[in-house]
Amino acid sequence: MGSKVWAGVAALVFVIPLLVGGLIIGVAIQVFSSGSSAGPLTCAPGGAATGAAPGKTAEQLGNAATVVAVGRQMGVPESGWVVAIAAALQESGLRNLSYGDRDSLGLFQQRPSMGWGSPQQVTTPAYAASTFFEHLIATPHWQTMSVNDAAQAVQGSGFPNAYAQHEDEARAIVAAVSGVRCEPAPATVGSGDCGAVEAATAAAMTAINYACGQRGLPYEWGGNGPLNGDQGFDCSGLTKAAYDAAGISLPRTAHAQYQAGPRVAAGQPLLPGDLVYYGAPSRIRHVGVYIGGGKMVNAPDFGKPVQVGNYRYPGDNYVGATRPAR
Repeated sequence: MGSKVWAGVAALVFVIPLLVGGLIIGVAIQVFSSGSSAGPLTCAPGGAATGAAPGKTAEQLGNAATVVAVGRQMGVPESGWVVAIAAALQESGLRNLSYGDRDSLGLFQQRPSMGWGSPQQVTTPAYAASTFFEHLIATPHWQTMSVNDAAQAVQGSGFPNAYAQHEDEARAIVAAVSGVRCEPAPATVGSGDCGAVEAATAAAMTAINYACGQRGLPYEWGGNGPLNGDQGFDCSGLTKAAYDAAGISLPRTAHAQYQAGPRVAAGQPLLPGDLVYYGAPSRIRHVGVYIGGGKMVNAPDFGKPVQVGNYRYPGDNYVGATRPAR
């Protein structure tokens, strides 16, 4: 492959549960980027498979699903997906190879020495697909080229006519996996600003608005707030009162609230209105209301009023989150 310079790729996170010929393929992939503030995505099937890909393994179809999902998110038309799949079929057989000619690696046999990225990056399928599409859409008039010529324009192969033989199979594979759709993940919702509250549900919105409205009240051990005859709140008194306002009854203590759930799965993005917990699973010591933007409303401790603060901080012993408004 000739010399190519990667132009930069938006950071995306895909989780792609894909149904192909009755086989569920779960693909978790990440694109590594420098300097992008793009939020994560969640991807789900848009319907049953519309084509067949006989003889392809779960690994190959999973890699194809990754390529198509990346192309869709980048706004590349379907013809570009076919070009990319044809290129990957020729270069690697749609396998994420850890070897190749000289330092060529990954689905597209991209060479770190030629500016495509580090070995780790080019063997990350979503990154490899993104760099391929970056070069494809930067190629003048690529949409008027044949599949072979468009792939060659990106790959710069020593076998310039090798991609044509894969066109029909590439079209069948794209048809089989193109039900994948990606949309912004809910984690992008939420400003972290009590003056501009955003939430996915009415209950979460009410709980956040209530908690934000208590800012400045003093921390009071066992405090349940002025409506209950107290001057202020402790941490779990605040979260309980916030969700009481939303019509959702929570246990009184932070530990009991954590045990009551429902839990947010580890690694899943937080949503405004989630309750965030600190300590150990066997002894939760603190809780706050997440409001987005990495912020929470909480009643921190003696001498510190109800306030907005970072939900992650040094030595926080963060345990996890629950989603009462689910």
